[in-house]
Amino acid sequence: MKQEAKTFYKSVFALVLPMALQNLIDTAITSADVIMLGNVSDAALSGSSLAGQVWFVLVLIFFGTSSGACILTAQYWGKKDTVTIERVIGLALRFLLVISALFTVVVALFPDKVMTLFTKETDVIEEGVKYLRIVVWTYIPLTFSTLYLNILRSVEKVKISMVIHFVGFVVNVILNAILIFGLLGFEPMGISGAALATTIARYVQVIIAICYSLRKKAVIHIRLKYIFTKAGILVKDFLNYSLPVIFNELMWSLAVSMNTAIIGHLGKAAVSANSVAQTTRQLAMVVGMGISNATAILLGKAIGEGKMDEAKKNSVRFIKLSLIFGSIGACVVLSVIPIAPYILELSPEALEYLTTMLFIMSYFCIAQGLNTTMVVGIFRSGGDAKIGVVFDLSAMWGITIPCAAVAAFIFHWDVRIVYAILMADELIKIIPIFLRYRTYKWLNNVTRDMG
Repeated sequence: MKQEAKTFYKSVFALVLPMALQNLIDTAITSADVIMLGNVSDAALSGSSLAGQVWFVLVLIFFGTSSGACILTAQYWGKKDTVTIERVIGLALRFLLVISALFTVVVALFPDKVMTLFTKETDVIEEGVKYLRIVVWTYIPLTFSTLYLNILRSVEKVKISMVIHFVGFVVNVILNAILIFGLLGFEPMGISGAALATTIARYVQVIIAICYSLRKKAVIHIRLKYIFTKAGILVKDFLNYSLPVIFNELMWSLAVSMNTAIIGHLGKAAVSANSVAQTTRQLAMVVGMGISNATAILLGKAIGEGKMDEAKKNSVRFIKLSLIFGSIGACVVLSVIPIAPYILELSPEALEYLTTMLFIMSYFCIAQGLNTTMVVGIFRSGGDAKIGVVFDLSAMWGITIPCAAVAAFIFHWDVRIVYAILMADELIKIIPIFLRYRTYKWLNNVTRDMG
């Protein structure tokens, strides 16, 4: 038993550590933008934060599609069927290229209209438009690299993704410093410099990912022919497991964007404080998110191999890990409260809001870590993808968003109370999610013999 547990945790952390480092790198990129633009102006910081919500929605559609695809790819990886995995990649690309093209057209033509969805502050809208007009041209290319790197995770190849994101981080931070503040003889560009740095870094990541896919030694490849060829019954499977996840992620991301929009209409101080609080949460959750991804990969593989008892036993271990690292994340969030005034140029009002927001984020981390491990990790590993939609629609759209909107715009309650209501969704979901877990309706082998 001890050897079995040792083998399990070794496999887990072989996946979790590179993914946690990647999440840390992604958060560090956002943190660099927050810190650097926070030293430019509140309007620049708020503009980049709100403009980033467009990419946030799109990347969650990418994540939803790849997560749905990974329900299949992780289990087919258990069967060592790499051809079917590559066909699934083609199907996912077919869908995502259409979506990213649509986002590109809308944002390129109507950046000001997009910004007004999130704020009514004229100076913030102007800054956000500057940002969007540059980064919009990364949406289509990133379709290839984002999907491919996510699918690589499902076949236990996680180090290359970490390396690519690290290279993007280095490029982004260096160019941020040069272009935002005008180092090395360049003219200071402010938020436009941040956008250009982000765009260049993203293109570097895309190029590296595509070059990796072209290597003969790569376990799986992006094969353009599968974008255009018929996939038969695999299309039905892909739609059956991917569409609920895509819809779940879309509704969740729209709900998060709605949260941001509500906060955006409460003033620049609230937006700036929320930007810092959300970035801190992302930093605190890097290991927790890695655990949820590792859960989907290893349980999916075990189910694909037909090891149902092993999947059950390991699911309990993953839940315990999520609680441990969620609690550690909460401590990280709380540790930021005393140092925030010394590292950020925020107004006194924004700093006052930030203290309360970080306290709320501390318990939010524990709840989110547990819920994400069960919904994104455990449930999706066995094809139980539809239930997540029910939880998010009922908690966020049914309770927290309408209640927060009423509190903010009808009763005009304090920003901190509105924020606590918005962030209550993870607490609301804990009990029904755990009850669903105990039914074991998530434990299904969804693979076929594809010949």
